[in-house]
Amino acid sequence: MDSIVIMAGGASSRMKKSIGDTDLTDETKKIILSRHKSLIPLGKSQKPLLYYLIHNAVNAGYKTIYLITSPDNEAFKQEVGSLKTHNSYAGAMVHFAFQHIPANREKPLGTADAVLQAMEQYPKLQNETFTVCNGDNLYSMNALSLLRSSRSIPHAMISYARSGLQFSNDRIASFAIMNIDSKGFVKQIIEKPDPNVLYQFQDETGEIRISMNIFSFNGKLLYPFLKECPIHPERGEKELPEAVRRMIQSYPEGMLSIPITEHIPDLTSAEDLTTFNSI
Repeated sequence: MDSIVIMAGGASSRMKKSIGDTDLTDETKKIILSRHKSLIPLGKSQKPLLYYLIHNAVNAGYKTIYLITSPDNEAFKQEVGSLKTHNSYAGAMVHFAFQHIPANREKPLGTADAVLQAMEQYPKLQNETFTVCNGDNLYSMNALSLLRSSRSIPHAMISYARSGLQFSNDRIASFAIMNIDSKGFVKQIIEKPDPNVLYQFQDETGEIRISMNIFSFNGKLLYPFLKECPIHPERGEKELPEAVRRMIQSYPEGMLSIPITEHIPDLTSAEDLTTFNSI
């Protein structure tokens, strides 16, 4: 389990729209408008979140990074390396996987499609166990290490305790919560739950478990569910959580929950930049 797929694509639209709600400097606002959020210089070091994420992955034992982005995103090439494969960055070997947009669309087809395209561009992933995560969350070395631990269950995902996350209830409601059975298997992932019913999904310890989109997958078992993932009727995308939901239906004890209690820095809106000032 030495490979990690990082989904770094996207237009950072929510962050750019939130600039007006902050007191950031004009220079910082210009940077936000011109770069993907995972490439914005952070804190005293002025290194981007992508650097810290890959650095944590390397410290957790990962050696190979597959970075999914758009084919024409020169900013990532300037930061990471100009080669399609075998770039050296933050101590890792980084390969680019490009998410191509279908001819009949203006926007990418979603996160399930992103991982599918990465697996088809690098077929070895179809026969390996690997980690998948977002490119705008700073997952800890601890969380990344736990997903590399030996296990007999084909898939696993980190379940974050609500008590450890330093987010408001409204922010939590924009994430996904998890329904986990008494044996630790994920039974359901509920996207954008009603804040008034969060308590219904408490686990045996009384915690509400949050998905922050970090998984370990058996590529061979995952692949057909990515291929068959339907387009969401409202958001118009093939979403990775939906592929996971269908996979869980077919393999009820195939996705293990790995519980941890810690905060995870997140870059969703412009105001989140201040949480990285101490870096």
